[in-house]
Amino acid sequence: MEQPQLSWITNFIWGIADDVLRDLYVRGKYRDVILPMTVLRRLDAVLEPTRDDVLAMKQNLDEAGITNQDGALRQAAGQAFYNASPFSLRDLKNRTNQQQLRTDFETYLDGFSPNVQEILTNFEFRNQVPRLSKADALGTLIEKLLDPAINLGPSPILNGDGSVKVPGLDNHAMGTVFEELVRRFNEENNEEAGEHWTPRDAVRLMAHLIFDPISTQIQSGTYLLYDGACGTGGMLTVAEETLKSLASQQGKQVATHLYGQEINAETYAIAKADMLVKGEGEGADNIVGGPEYSTLSNDAFPGREFDFMLSNPPYGKSWKSDLERMGGKDSITDPRFIIQHAGESDYSLLTRSSDGQLLFMANLLSKMKENTPLGSRIATVHNGSSLFTGDAGQGESNIRRWIIENDWLEAIVALPLNMFYNTGIATYVWVLTNRKPEHRRRRVQLIDATSWFRPLRKNLGKKNCEFGQDDIDRILTAFLSLEESEQSKVFPNEAFGYWKVTVERPLRLKVDLGQERRRQFAAICTEAGEVGLIKLVNLAAERLGEGPHSNYNDFSQKLKLLAEQEDLKLTAKRLKLIQGELAERDEDADPVVKKFHKPGKMEEDTLHGLYPSRHGVFEYEPDPELRDTEQIPLLEEGGIAAFIEREVWPHAADAWVDSASVKVGYEVSFTRHFYKPQPLRTLAEITADIRALEQETDTLLADIIGGTVSA
Repeated sequence: MEQPQLSWITNFIWGIADDVLRDLYVRGKYRDVILPMTVLRRLDAVLEPTRDDVLAMKQNLDEAGITNQDGALRQAAGQAFYNASPFSLRDLKNRTNQQQLRTDFETYLDGFSPNVQEILTNFEFRNQVPRLSKADALGTLIEKLLDPAINLGPSPILNGDGSVKVPGLDNHAMGTVFEELVRRFNEENNEEAGEHWTPRDAVRLMAHLIFDPISTQIQSGTYLLYDGACGTGGMLTVAEETLKSLASQQGKQVATHLYGQEINAETYAIAKADMLVKGEGEGADNIVGGPEYSTLSNDAFPGREFDFMLSNPPYGKSWKSDLERMGGKDSITDPRFIIQHAGESDYSLLTRSSDGQLLFMANLLSKMKENTPLGSRIATVHNGSSLFTGDAGQGESNIRRWIIENDWLEAIVALPLNMFYNTGIATYVWVLTNRKPEHRRRRVQLIDATSWFRPLRKNLGKKNCEFGQDDIDRILTAFLSLEESEQSKVFPNEAFGYWKVTVERPLRLKVDLGQERRRQFAAICTEAGEVGLIKLVNLAAERLGEGPHSNYNDFSQKLKLLAEQEDLKLTAKRLKLIQGELAERDEDADPVVKKFHKPGKMEEDTLHGLYPSRHGVFEYEPDPELRDTEQIPLLEEGGIAAFIEREVWPHAADAWVDSASVKVGYEVSFTRHFYKPQPLRTLAEITADIRALEQETDTLLADIIGGTVSA
């Protein structure tokens, strides 16, 4: 069927909403009725030829006492669904009594197969029936959907002479009509649409990013496509169409199976219904969802692997409820999120509970095919936080590290602002594969497509621009060529990695045993119940002098000897009290030694705070107040040691790196790589502006005082 005819049918159904529901529902709620009713009309028409066979089979099964009837009734219907009620929509059209119509319509709904029941339940369509019946709108809806001017069935309506009066809708055409209705309702309700529906221009770009690089390698066969946050299923549909088109251009025949998971009940119902109206009844069973099916805590396809995956997961959405269902961070063992990497058997990909979008990416990566020539290709869209949030060793950074160190990341494309319906924030498409071509290995491409778009004539929510075909082609050209330009830059994988290290400096303490200081310490000891220390410190002032004592190690050894003479045990608690309340920091004091290692027990390593002496190797006590951290690029020539020697030791010669603190992190900064500084204004331009301001103020002053002020 030609596109103008499909548009006419869509417009006709769209008009039903205005005609019947205008005063009954707000516009944003029209879809709650029109979408399920459109689905019911299509299914009703498809089942019409085998209706009598289904009813006969139903009677036989009931008489035989067989309770598990689903398979037999599907077979009788010749479809993956059926309706075993005694009614069709044409039967109900003739009801004049509204109460009887409602009763029979509910019986009609109850007669559908379990898979259709699930769709109706998630649409919450039964909740609409009392309202429609009360307003006398149910019969009108049925009558308009049965209007002879349109035909939602697969068979043509014929004239008396056998000629075609109204052509039928094949599965593809019906799917096109339904998806166009979904698109219109989403755009009509654009503030909410972005949550569940990605603009088609962005989806087309994503589909081409995963298919175009391997279009000549596609072989005839079956391919599995997956979306772990499938919404209304639009990404899967566009991806399927793109794959089949590219395969056909290569003279290949491909079959596809679509798999999706969606937590939102209504959008899940739309996705599943779309499969049914397109005649893919068996495939509809591969769309799983509803409130109990969160992708993170209840994976519907564990162990399943897919050839191609696309997704637009929720941004900035808490996954705390999923975390609780999974037993809390310390109890999670899900192999999608606790993996082996970098020598760690419990490498954690768990992100902050306030934003789980990168966990959806980890879910996709866990489902990559390992034993096929093409492996798997993925396109997933995220906001900017996925590029840089999370410190080294935290979940977000660990995911980026896992991806890049496995060499799965091909490219990231920065999209224009205001591409989506309910957000104006920056968004990015990640393109990943476990079969990088040779010329892309160990490299990542960043593409700045923020200026490649065309404005919309009318804003749709916050969406004020879209990709034209020229824009998509420009991005694909940059991606496929891998050439560097102002909008395309290529980096080695390591360019995004860094070491995060803790830089320590020694604690330097002096001890003042002057009268005022001892008085203050005595008050603290009295409050702490350590009066014995008062006597000890007074004795130290007498024997060792009031000081100040700038070598705390020497002072503490002498104090221990005095304590032994006084039969006072210096416990860890007492030593902590002395160091914390009696001693004080002084940058001119000697460093406090923490530990000595006997000769041969420890190698000298000044970078990591192991210093040589005549008696072996010693370590200083670090000062928490002087502690600092440094991020050192993995590509730093000479590594950590060279960085510390160049950047730290000239300013703090006594600093060292805590070897246990070294962690590897990864982040991607588009701003750093694509920032274009504004040129400074010339002196002549600045002078001209100043003179213009002076002239303006002189004129204003003259107007105020009524006189003339000369410059």
